[in-house]
Amino acid sequence: MTAQPIDADLWAGFDALAEDMTGLVWDEPVPLTGRRDLPTFPVDTLPPWVSAMVAAVAEETQTPADLAGCLALAVIATAVGGRATVCVRGRWREPVNLYTAVALDPGNRKSAVFALMTEPLMAVEKALVELSGPARAEAETTARLAKAAADKAAAKAANAEPGLRDQLTAEAVALAQAAEEIRVPCKPQLVADDVTPENLATLLTEQEGRISVLSPEGGIFEIISGRYSGAPNMEIFLKGHAGDMVRVNRQGREAQHVEHPAVTMGLAVQPEVLESIGQIKGADGRGLLARFLYAQPESLVGRRNLTPELIPDDVADTYTRRLGGLAMALNGWTDPAVLTLTPEADAVMLAYQKVTESRIGKGGSLADIVKWASKRDGAVARIAGLLHLATHPDSGWTRPIEAATLADATRLGDYFTAHAQHVFDAMGAAPAQEAARQALAHLREARLTGFTKRDLFRQLSRGDFPAMTDLDPALTLLEEHGWIRQQPLPPRTGRGGRPPSPKYDAHPRLARGA
Repeated sequence: MTAQPIDADLWAGFDALAEDMTGLVWDEPVPLTGRRDLPTFPVDTLPPWVSAMVAAVAEETQTPADLAGCLALAVIATAVGGRATVCVRGRWREPVNLYTAVALDPGNRKSAVFALMTEPLMAVEKALVELSGPARAEAETTARLAKAAADKAAAKAANAEPGLRDQLTAEAVALAQAAEEIRVPCKPQLVADDVTPENLATLLTEQEGRISVLSPEGGIFEIISGRYSGAPNMEIFLKGHAGDMVRVNRQGREAQHVEHPAVTMGLAVQPEVLESIGQIKGADGRGLLARFLYAQPESLVGRRNLTPELIPDDVADTYTRRLGGLAMALNGWTDPAVLTLTPEADAVMLAYQKVTESRIGKGGSLADIVKWASKRDGAVARIAGLLHLATHPDSGWTRPIEAATLADATRLGDYFTAHAQHVFDAMGAAPAQEAARQALAHLREARLTGFTKRDLFRQLSRGDFPAMTDLDPALTLLEEHGWIRQQPLPPRTGRGGRPPSPKYDAHPRLARGA
């Protein structure tokens, strides 16, 4: 006679009995890699002409509004990036370029949304090329004539009589210097896609310090990880986000120098891409991962409306006109506009900073993503600048950012914070994540109902946990997810000696290895 497997209902009864026997009431534990309850993109934080387009695109394509919303922020940053900074307080200034990355599985129409949200930028780029045509033609002709004159003067000096050679040589040198100083403008370009770090540096030099990488794929991460060079190369992306000076010297080429580079990235990728970038050597330690605003919305595939409302013509036309006007208005600026905060907006910003600071310390809710969270306030300031300029596309640089705009930016900051926590969990970049998985696997395998911290330390690998304190982040995370509970510490007797090791109860599910 073979033993029959125990069904789930009977196991549930055993769990309930175990809870009654221990005097504990356990909630369902949260899987360490499980999906958090993530917020949806707050579309109403965007200016009306942007939010209307985002909502309409999400409806027609039957995609989460998060996709169009995050791309909208990147598109606005492309239009104004490198042309404005937000003066938060004192010498603290934030440029208004952003790195956004939205993750959705294949079949979610990422390319369609991407095309709808970015198409106006392509129209602006084409218009800029046409407008700059006469100036580029004039500069090219002037440079060609100047070089020809310099070459002719040099030939004349070379063949001159000794008494005239010095004078003609001086004239040839002067003409050569004048020809060298003539600069022919490059064709305007707002957006790049499959670009190497070296080419990105060149584009920044040619495009007056600003360029955007917008793509419905994640190929740029493969390039950063070393697809062409064989080794990770992220320097230009780090400096391009922060606005730190870029100087590139290469053999056989002129030095390239950009005082305040502004790189924007707006990417729509598959979830596996976000998990893989956590494995790029140096990406976490050098802060590349911390520079992105992540979103991983829930897919609508399987419950989409097959006859959705189409994008109204007036919504699309207004979006195209306002975005184009904003990009054209700031295109000719050489020195960035400095956006200030009203006193009320500064108060909102300071309150948000205090919340961030209280959560990034040891034991805080953002401690596991402290590198990302340390840049959260700066990201909110950048978003506020973008919302402000989009709200006032024809005069935003003449007025300060208001409190309501800053409050909308903080709501977006909270949205991106929740998604960052989820994405970093998936990446395994949170410091306690892997340690918690190992400890949980041991508890499940050993089917423990309780344990002391000291006993658990003795049972685990010394290579993974060299010191007992290395267990602390893992135990904290397991307790937060409902897998274990620490028992109250017994009162001290006053007799001295080593304090007792903390004791923990394990969830009844672990006692059956489930």
